[in-house]
Amino acid sequence: MLPEALKEGDKVAILSPASIIKPELVEGAVRTLREAGLRPEVMPHALGRSGSFSGTVAERLEDFRRALADPEVKAVLCSRGGYGCVHLLETLDREMEKGRRLPWLIGFSDVSALHALWGSRGMVSVHASMAKQLAKGAEDALNTELLGLLRDPVSFKGTEWEAHPYNREGRAEGMVAGGNLAVVSELTGTPWDAIRPGEILLIEDIAEPIYKVERILYRLKLSGVLPRLAGLVVGQFTDYRPSADYAAMEDMVRDMVEPYAFPVAFNAPFGHVDGNRPVLLNQRSRLTVGPKGAYLVPLFD
Repeated sequence: MLPEALKEGDKVAILSPASIIKPELVEGAVRTLREAGLRPEVMPHALGRSGSFSGTVAERLEDFRRALADPEVKAVLCSRGGYGCVHLLETLDREMEKGRRLPWLIGFSDVSALHALWGSRGMVSVHASMAKQLAKGAEDALNTELLGLLRDPVSFKGTEWEAHPYNREGRAEGMVAGGNLAVVSELTGTPWDAIRPGEILLIEDIAEPIYKVERILYRLKLSGVLPRLAGLVVGQFTDYRPSADYAAMEDMVRDMVEPYAFPVAFNAPFGHVDGNRPVLLNQRSRLTVGPKGAYLVPLFD
């Protein structure tokens, strides 16, 4: 289910579900959202600190409760990722009204855990950059793309990127799920398991050794999920070191998926990079991998 398209004057709640955030980045995001004709509201604990977190679990939950209880809030912008979103899943899931149309959820990295929660409720969400990117202003190309998507999601044309030597050509349709691989893999076997057969799986990560990512993919292989994916979108894996066995993360992923027939698109513009493009998660989409590049396009009835 799609959240409501944003209109002039709609309220956007900014909260910090995990790590602390620099106040100037939130202030910059507020300016950009106002320039775009929206009404940002910074939740009470968004700029707080409790150890490495923006607040205690109770404080972070309270910000979410307040945002979700306000019928004027049409989007929830997570200020940043960092470990901690998993603390909120059980309580949020228990307290959310069944069948309710939720607001947009915007974020990536550890926010992938919350995208999985939205997906368990049948709600589309947006894997996209957060306060740091929005602070660059409304005229920034990525911010323009994100704000345009939120205002008119049905007209969103998806994302195209150049061919990669390891790509496997083909076409697939399925629900797009995933995000940060380390985060979503830890939800395997829970009510918020986001990696299932028949999906187009999007993966990205930061500072994870090659062997740890390989271990995750082996678990997906042994569970029978990896062979039965509809397609795989390999985003950006950053800040890792080459291993004795592989010079690059992409080399290992190529070998892991070699036995299967589904299309695979490498070097997708999603992840912990400056060009992190917005993508709709929990949305049926088409992945096309051809000789000139790859396309991920949402499908709307």
